[in-house]
Amino acid sequence: MKKQLGFYVDAKRCIGCFTCAMACKNQYHQENGVVWRQVYALKTEIYPHHERAFYSLACNHCQHPTCLEVCPVNAYAKREDGIVVHDQEKCIGCGNCIRSCPYGAPRYNPALKKAEKCSLCWQRIDAGLAPACVQSCPTSALSLIDLSTFDEPNAVQYPPGYPRMEKLNPSTRFRQAELPTIYRRDAQ
Repeated sequence: MKKQLGFYVDAKRCIGCFTCAMACKNQYHQENGVVWRQVYALKTEIYPHHERAFYSLACNHCQHPTCLEVCPVNAYAKREDGIVVHDQEKCIGCGNCIRSCPYGAPRYNPALKKAEKCSLCWQRIDAGLAPACVQSCPTSALSLIDLSTFDEPNAVQYPPGYPRMEKLNPSTRFRQAELPTIYRRDAQ
């Protein structure tokens, strides 16, 4: 497999603090209402303890991105390292990418009247730095991985509640939340 960068989301470590989402917003100075990274609390059907397990999600930088396929002006490109980049200058704001992405990664910027999305901080990566969201995570719940060398036995591609889109082959991997160990003082 050739190089394919992506995110590893460790739901066992994530505390739902939104630091990753704020780091992204601070890095790119997005308009109000435009969010490239979101933190979602898992529904109680997936994890029974309300607001105790989270997924931090952004663009999956899919192996076969639908945004790239449906863009009429070739505003999307896939780099050799697997990062899917959106060229704001080429974008005409047609919304094809926004409507076609089942993960909701491209977002509409009402001020620019164009689409935009997570770039996996390719400029930072090219400078030898981690993406802003990864660098900011206080619990190391978010990591940058290369799927060609990633070897984590507990990682899953489609955890419960996450849309299964095998044709796109999203590059995000997850460590699922685990039920907490309950300790009782009266039990010996």
